[in-house]
Amino acid sequence: MGRREQGNYGNILMDIFNRLHGFFGPQKWWPGDTPFEIAVGAILTQNTNWGNVEKAIRNLKRNGKLSAKALHEMPHGKLASLIKPAGYFNIKSKRLKHFLDFLAADYKGSMKRLGKEDVQALRKRLLAVNGIGPETADSILLYALGKPVFVIDAYTKRVLQRHGLVPEKAAYHDIQALFHDNLPRDAGLFNEYHALFVVLGKHYCRPKPQCDGCPLKGDKKGNGYI
Repeated sequence: MGRREQGNYGNILMDIFNRLHGFFGPQKWWPGDTPFEIAVGAILTQNTNWGNVEKAIRNLKRNGKLSAKALHEMPHGKLASLIKPAGYFNIKSKRLKHFLDFLAADYKGSMKRLGKEDVQALRKRLLAVNGIGPETADSILLYALGKPVFVIDAYTKRVLQRHGLVPEKAAYHDIQALFHDNLPRDAGLFNEYHALFVVLGKHYCRPKPQCDGCPLKGDKKGNGYI
């Protein structure tokens, strides 16, 4: 494809964003009433779908326990039982506890204090928390704290690979650099862009692609991406 060969990635990425946004509309993602709720959701969504996470969060809300203080004081077994719908509940309870210990010890349980730290330093600190990897850390930074960090997930990687923008074995940080180096560092743009990749991946760019009707599908004249 001519435009990819020219290496003008900024224009290509914005063209993709505009196509997806025009097709799907604004996604208003990530759902959550507070930064803390969003951070909890980012940890619970590991290896499951969002519907299961919503059930677990509803359990916490119904029991009046969706706060940093309440969850930090809650016994592991009780927490595991409340988040059971999210799957891997014993593992995720431990991961939540690690995050809650970190939040309590270093930021007095305050997401507001957490959000005041320099983004690069904070990212390193989040990655040092047991059970938090790059995707979860970046989801907390972007969606809970409004930091301009692009989240790379399986949907994003699949779309970019199929359209020849990243190699099959590209590492997380290399894919992330494609956005950080070629787009404005804007949290609103990164938020909406990642959410659009998710909806594209769910409806069209599946493991077995459903290309008919895809907003990124090219035409017979070579206009487009496939």
